[in-house]
Amino acid sequence: MTIHKEGYGIITVFFLILAAIDALIYFTAGSGLLLNSFLVVTIVFFLLIVSFFRVPKRIPVVGDNLIIAPADGTVVVIEETEELEYFKDRRLQVSIFMSPLNVHINWYPVQGLVKYVKHHSGLFLKAWLPKSSTENERTTIVIEKDEKITVLMRQIAGALARRIVSYSVEGEKVDQSKQEGFIKFGSRVDLYLPLGTKIDVKLRQKVTGSQTIIGRFSD
Repeated sequence: MTIHKEGYGIITVFFLILAAIDALIYFTAGSGLLLNSFLVVTIVFFLLIVSFFRVPKRIPVVGDNLIIAPADGTVVVIEETEELEYFKDRRLQVSIFMSPLNVHINWYPVQGLVKYVKHHSGLFLKAWLPKSSTENERTTIVIEKDEKITVLMRQIAGALARRIVSYSVEGEKVDQSKQEGFIKFGSRVDLYLPLGTKIDVKLRQKVTGSQTIIGRFSD
């Protein structure tokens, strides 16, 4: 299993802490049931941490007229709404909730030119709440696909997520289904699409980042 670079530091820190706890128990209580119990708990916990930063082997799905899922998770919002940060008009919002068990890499849903990147400090409300999109810690990325189509992608921290990583740089051309960033420990990704976009997913549907087709731009 490949480990994402964003996990190297955290995995090392947790390994040292858990090893120190097990060593302390060994030197204070000796070998026995207590030590064995703690060994099982620490090993399972460590494997969960490692699993969180796993990098799956996937062949990216691409298509000029397609919107590809930017994250693994569950679709929790499909609705027309007002986007107030960048477009300041009506857009079609599709939101994907990522549980701590999901892969937490984010991918570009379309190819194009990065027009806008902005990180916002904020709260750490539960990521499935509607107001988390505007009140939580978040990073907004706007990608201009062509002269007619521009897509906004927003990485949102959740109750457990405390760090959003975005590799986006304004003025950079990006490829569809390539890695855009990483959100650590449970979160959400919003897409704001042009009205008239045909949506291929349904509420509560499980989607796979860089694989599932979210929708198609209208002709």
